[in-house]
Amino acid sequence: MSDFSLANGSFVQRVFYPMTNIIQNYAWGSPSSFNQLFGIANQSGEPQAEIWMGAHPNGCSMVMADGQETTLSNLISQNLSLFLSEKVARRFGELPYLFKVLAAEKALSIQVHPNKQQAETGYALEEQQGIPLTAGNRNYKDANHKPELVYALTDYTAMNGFRPIAEILELFNSLDIPELHSLVNDLAGDQTPNGLASFFSGLLSLQGEQKEMALMMLLMKAKLSDAPVFHLISELEQQYPGDVGLFAPLLLNVITLQPGQAMYLDAETPHAYIKGTGLEIMANSDNVLRAGLTPKYMDVNELVSCTRFNEKPADGLLLNPNEQDDVMDYPIPVDDFKFSIVKNSQKRQIKTEGAEILLPLDDSMLLTHQCGETCVIEKGQSVFIPAYANSYTIDCKGRVARAYS
Repeated sequence: MSDFSLANGSFVQRVFYPMTNIIQNYAWGSPSSFNQLFGIANQSGEPQAEIWMGAHPNGCSMVMADGQETTLSNLISQNLSLFLSEKVARRFGELPYLFKVLAAEKALSIQVHPNKQQAETGYALEEQQGIPLTAGNRNYKDANHKPELVYALTDYTAMNGFRPIAEILELFNSLDIPELHSLVNDLAGDQTPNGLASFFSGLLSLQGEQKEMALMMLLMKAKLSDAPVFHLISELEQQYPGDVGLFAPLLLNVITLQPGQAMYLDAETPHAYIKGTGLEIMANSDNVLRAGLTPKYMDVNELVSCTRFNEKPADGLLLNPNEQDDVMDYPIPVDDFKFSIVKNSQKRQIKTEGAEILLPLDDSMLLTHQCGETCVIEKGQSVFIPAYANSYTIDCKGRVARAYS
């Protein structure tokens, strides 16, 4: 393999870059999950929520280059076409995805991510208005969309997409809450996406005594019911008392992924992670519009304008992989990222078309390149492989998660 020239005049010859990753300690995280799965120490005992693998400025991975530690973004910026491939560099101008391990001990906020056009418009408008990026009332942190895939490492409970309207009506009619009668009657009379949009925004906009009474009635009914959805509402109330998002499980599909199952979360679709540990790969964005189960800012009008009010059939929530030769490829309808689980590898050769991040899940992994370079990565650790590698060989008895473009 020949040397590759960088913009600064130096040369690179290595192909494997072990990563040191940021752990984000958010309040909803788990103090024990990363330790149990990957042996990652947590001496302080604080909640560890996300391991970020990638080049996002809010938590960029570190790598060694020329004997010096540097950020992954700095390494890639030395020659975008070389590290990402010409095609990806031209299309995105950066590593186009962010890969995470996510451990939720408590529910995350119900959220919707804007599509690409909404993000570009919203970001430009807020920049023009001079709203600081760090402001609590800022909706758009960047001009990108944020489609996501989640792959369960443990049982992983989440909400994703609207239930059928007939089902929503049945659940709210069974509650028979006087404060909600007019909203429910309006939805019954207009069982369309427009009717659902009015119902959803009406619920999220409940205020004062009307909101208090409606929530009190909801929780009384939940305590008297054996149905799993009402048991979930009682659990969420312990975490987010008085939050209008407690109605969300009656509006959204609730699903528990078994370990090894995956789900795709599209832009403009309300969803929430409730409990469990999984892998998450997404477009390189931090745009979130919130819809409850949060003390943070909620812009109901902007949220509704960025939401598709289509029913999402529960039997279509799982994303089934195409499996061949112990490689499970997940069909993702965007070109920002691809995701595979590679199992039982003995001298398995993989060709690269863009930049890749590999994460062994069960066992250590040996990587070999035709230039003679080898690299051992322990489970729970990750490695960056640039596009110029062209191909490499994996040896690993367990599963390896592969994020690539």
